[in-house]
Amino acid sequence: MGFSTDDKYLKRAGLDYWDMLDIYYYDSFKEFLKKHNDSNLYFASKKAPNSYHEMNYSKNDFFVFGKETAGLPEKFLKNNLNKTIRIPMVADKNARSLNLANSVAIVLYEALRQLNFSGFEKYSNI
Repeated sequence: MGFSTDDKYLKRAGLDYWDMLDIYYYDSFKEFLKKHNDSNLYFASKKAPNSYHEMNYSKNDFFVFGKETAGLPEKFLKNNLNKTIRIPMVADKNARSLNLANSVAIVLYEALRQLNFSGFEKYSNI
């Protein structure tokens, strides 16, 4: 990881949700793959041929995002082209990409929408 989960700013950003999370740490990406070899992995990149909303997500899928400054290594993308996803962006080479937190939120909420927001409160009580 490129950050510490002990960071006070990270905890502040999580607000009231930290006690609702199950956080797992892996020594390497290889270890993660070994433990989740039956799950689908989707690799997010601005270079991906598939739009994130065109995929059909399942409950045990994972999304892999790269560093905000460098993205994912080309080998992940080339070896998994059918599982690479992108967020449509302005067709201008000078336009910057969305930041990582916004990108994760966009993709995650599409997956949750496809799963009918299972486990989430869908309507207000007012």
